Amino acid sequence: MDAIRHHSFGPPEVLTLEQVPDPVPGPGHVLVDAVAHGVHLVDTTVRRGESGPPLPLPSLPTVPGREIAGTVAVVGAGVDASWIGRSVAAHLGAVPDGGGYARRVVVGADKLHAIPDRATGAPLDPADAIAMIGTGRMAVYTLDIAAVTAADVVVVTAAAGGLGTLFVQEALSAGARVVALAGGEAKLELLRELLPDALRDTRTDGAAGTRSDAGPSHLTLVDYTDPEWVGSARAALAGSPATLVLDGVGGDLGTAATALLDRRSGTTGEPAGGTAQGDTAPGDTPLSSSGNVSDRDLGSGDGTAPATPRLVTYGWASGAPNRYTSWAGADRIGSTVEVRYAVGPDAPPMPDQRPYQERALARAASGRWRVVTHRVPFADAARAHRELEERRTTGKVVLV
Repeated sequence: MDAIRHHSFGPPEVLTLEQVPDPVPGPGHVLVDAVAHGVHLVDTTVRRGESGPPLPLPSLPTVPGREIAGTVAVVGAGVDASWIGRSVAAHLGAVPDGGGYARRVVVGADKLHAIPDRATGAPLDPADAIAMIGTGRMAVYTLDIAAVTAADVVVVTAAAGGLGTLFVQEALSAGARVVALAGGEAKLELLRELLPDALRDTRTDGAAGTRSDAGPSHLTLVDYTDPEWVGSARAALAGSPATLVLDGVGGDLGTAATALLDRRSGTTGEPAGGTAQGDTAPGDTPLSSSGNVSDRDLGSGDGTAPATPRLVTYGWASGAPNRYTSWAGADRIGSTVEVRYAVGPDAPPMPDQRPYQERALARAASGRWRVVTHRVPFADAARAHRELEERRTTGKVVLV
């Protein structure tokens, strides 16, 4: 069968398409003919040979990948034969050598999820199901920790990524206002397309944001590749702090975004004590009917008070931690921001993942979430890794 392997650690080019023997399912397992294979940023870290959490390095050669979708072909002893022929998706576990970049994959029957049908009766696309098994599951878990309400003003870093696109949709559906950070106009345009149907009467108001003809926008888009992006975000907030930051980037970007929560921070996005600088273009600011964004506009529509300013961190894709996190010395910042951890040294142990996977699949099947995927041909796994590392992807990366 076809499989993607690497015999050494290094750049994306170490990933090669090879022929390997078909696996055989043992007791309690099934063999899946896979048609979609999830690619995660952690896969690129392991491929480079960078040891440390969240995964150890595998023995070489190895077939990476931990998320697959396809059709059950064979069942092992003790597995209900009714699984044969069913469309399924599965997460293979927190292992560095899961074997998911292969056209035939052995999976524990207890890890299988039958791919649900959409409301139209058509089955959920396998690549969309892949996105829900891993990324969607993490989104549901992180959103539970964040507890978004209509009173929130939410800043999402990497908003065009697999998790970010789901966070933006869920926050908008909750009635919150969202400042979405993404790199480049193409990613901003993708985010505009994620507006819920209830907000489809919006019109573009400059390159960095949208607004409703009836009042201020629920969604402000900010290009973080613009050197003045912090000023644009500050202008959207009209001098008031955000109430929630969802950050999986960390580093300078995550820290600057988190500083938008802190009343004592300057407009540079530096922690307390930073120097204010930078203005924003008028077209970057969503306007109320009076021409200004007021504190009232940034609150909830039902008059409830804004929530406690909080950061929910779920990773550090930049390679460096957000400086508001405890392991980066948040106590030295003296911030009033409440930090909640979905991932990291201070995060609580993650509970059974299956309920979160089921909830994510149901949200995609119902249409509550529009699933965004970046699809790459299976044989081009090296290209998928390169594009992911270079931040040239949108949504969940999937080999097909």
